[in-house]
Amino acid sequence: MHTRQAREFAVGHWLLAATNDRRQARVEWETSGIALLRCGGIFSAVRIPAVVVRTAAGTEDAQAVDAYLSDALHGGPVFGDSCSQVYYALVPASTARGWDVPETECLGVNCHLGVPSPELTAPETYRSHWSVPMDGPGVLCTPGAVSQLVLYGRYRRAQVRR
Repeated sequence: MHTRQAREFAVGHWLLAATNDRRQARVEWETSGIALLRCGGIFSAVRIPAVVVRTAAGTEDAQAVDAYLSDALHGGPVFGDSCSQVYYALVPASTARGWDVPETECLGVNCHLGVPSPELTAPETYRSHWSVPMDGPGVLCTPGAVSQLVLYGRYRRAQVRR
């Protein structure tokens, strides 16, 4: 069994493979909690509006939304940004090539993303935090599960509007 701290260290080391300057990214994590990482190499990220996620979850409660995301995405990593009201699901790098899900964007090659430090998991404390922390290096969401989540959230929103 690995400790949370060991897992966060391993995940952080893996995520830093998405930057040309690991030292600078570590400094960014230490000073602001967010490091600018390159998408399209070891991961891509699907940007999902928070309203779609909350509607799918059926709640505005942050902890309940996080639990829903963990279940719906089978423990795949997701972080949220409370200021921009979006969630980012980390998916395999190849996902961006064929992604075509309404109301979302898959950030791939030539995109950079502010990724929170692996230990930032408290939504009430940090602007950007892990709703579902990475379980280990290279453990990502499946594109199909992310697509289903988005389509379900859109379906529920359409039902409410009627």
